[in-house]
Formats: sequence, C-alpha cells, structure tokens
Amino acid sequence: MLMAAAACGGSDDTATTGASAGGSSAPASQVKVGLAYDIGGRGDGSFNDAAAAGLDKAVAELKVDKKELEATAGETDAQKEERLRLLASGGYNPVIAVGFAYSGAVAKVAKEFPDVKFAIVDDDAAKGDNITNLMFAEEQGSFLVGVAAALKTKKDNIGFVGGVDVPLIHKFEAGFEAGAKAVKPDIKIQTKYLTQPPDFSGFGDPAKGKTAAQGMYDAGADVVYQAAGGSGAGVFEAAKDANAMAIGVDSDQAALPAYADFKDVIITSMIKKVDVAVFDFLKKYIDGSVTSGPSVYDLKAGGVDYSTTGGKIDDITSKIDEYKQKIINGEITVPTS
Repeated sequence: MLMAAAACGGSDDTATTGASAGGSSAPASQVKVGLAYDIGGRGDGSFNDAAAAGLDKAVAELKVDKKELEATAGETDAQKEERLRLLASGGYNPVIAVGFAYSGAVAKVAKEFPDVKFAIVDDDAAKGDNITNLMFAEEQGSFLVGVAAALKTKKDNIGFVGGVDVPLIHKFEAGFEAGAKAVKPDIKIQTKYLTQPPDFSGFGDPAKGKTAAQGMYDAGADVVYQAAGGSGAGVFEAAKDANAMAIGVDSDQAALPAYADFKDVIITSMIKKVDVAVFDFLKKYIDGSVTSGPSVYDLKAGGVDYSTTGGKIDDITSKIDEYKQKIINGEITVPTS
C-alpha cells in the first residue's frame, strides 16, 4: 500500500499499545517470521521496502529466520487468506501482513491459528486476541511536509496525488492540506486520486502518477506531494520534466538508489517508520511482550517525521520544527479527514 529504508531503530515503549496479549518469550534462533507484502513487494522504494527494512534488521540483530510472500494486482481476499495460511501452517510465527488490504484476511485466518501471533500494518479493523495493529499518525507527518510545500512554493499552488481513494490516504491529504493552510490560508491545493476501490492499481501505476502530476504542474502547481506507493515514481518523473518540486512518502525517497535520477526534485519526504514498527513488534514477540490491539506510532513516539536529505529545505527546518513541537505538545490537533 502505500509506499528502502526509513531510519531504523525503536524500543519496546516506542508506541502507545493496546491490551496485553502476553505470552512467554521465544528463543530468537527458533523464530520464523512470515511477512506478506502488499502489491509491489520488496523493491517498491516505498511502503513495502520500509517493512522489509524492519524485517532485515530483525534478521541481522535478532537472528530470526524469514519467509516473504507478495500480493499480486487484482487478487481476491481468498488469495490473501491462502497466503497467510501458507505462512501460518508452515510454522511461521509471528506473521506480519503489510497493508490495510489484508484486513479481512488477517481477521479470518487469525481465528484459524489462535497460537500464531499476527500483526497488520495500517489497519485497526482486524481484531483478535492474537492480532496487533501497527498504526501511524500519517496526518501528522503530512502536516509537516504541507508546511514545507507552502514555504517553498513560489506560485501559492501545490498538489496532492493519492494512490487510491480510501480513508487511509485521506489522512495524508488532510494533514498535508492542514499544514499548508496553517502557513498560507489561501493557498491553492489540487487533489487527484489515481483509482477508486476496489481497484487498488493506483498504488502501482507510475504512468497514472505521471499523468496526474503533469496535469497539476500544467495547471500552475510547483510542488506536488504523492502518497501513491509505486505510482510515486511517475510523480517524480513529471516533476523533473516540469523543472518543479515533489515530496516523497513513507521512506526518505531522495536517499534511495531507486530514485537517484529524481533526487534533485524531491525536496523532502514524509517518513513513516514502518521499519521501526515491524522491528519493534518482532522484538516484543521474542521478549514475550506482544500486545493485541493498536500500537500507534505518532510524532511524539518518533513514528512519523520528515526528511532533510539533499539540503533543499535547510532554510525552513526551524519553522517546520516549530509546528512539529506544537503538534507534540498538543497545541495543534491535525485532522484525519
């Protein structure tokens, strides 16, 4: 979904957690982790790669074993269920599903395997005593890059490209708009979603991303923020063609080799530390302290942030950080829709 590596790290108290699911500790050398990616999988330069970075850190530092499986475009819920069953029945425990599209599948399969711990990224609808929901305050990080866009635009005209028109991506849009308007209340914000559910191809279609962003640049925008997974590459390409600016998402995309050709136009990225959440969950599993229910990673917990790679926003970081501190202090409540 939506979405290598963001900054790694984390600790057992990184996030606000839900009810205890308990459980005795597991020897790390015996832990086999199953990870089910969303569309695009490892190598998407965004959301999935951030999850992969957390898994790689666990393999290196916690010495766990792993198995990775990937979603395919247009697949059914039954196919997602079968992927999770394959992992759970194969002795992989815990099992992590990347993306809200796995919500129904996780809820169903977790009941079939009550002794397996499941985690799902970006969904709190799947509930169960053996399900941990890894959630993020995307709206808070998006607020900060909205501030950056408003401070950097020379035309008072910016854009937002969302991959799929779903509530999760509405959080990115809402935060971005709120941050930009906190700086310039009358700023123009163009918005475009690439697909409507149940068509989730908007997270993996760079051509659609490029077309949407081109339209915004042609209509006067000079900064476009994308929350569109693999489609974001097309937004960066359009920015380069238009000699304009773009904002990345989920990972520090200007620092990624996959986007080396576009690093000059990516002024910042909204960092969503899926890697931190994945590693944190696996460490807790080994420690026997996994909890069921939501674990929320927000600005205060260091779960979201903005990047400064390339130095393109060095002149405005002090202003962005002022807003950041106000959100952490509770002086600003960022909308989610």
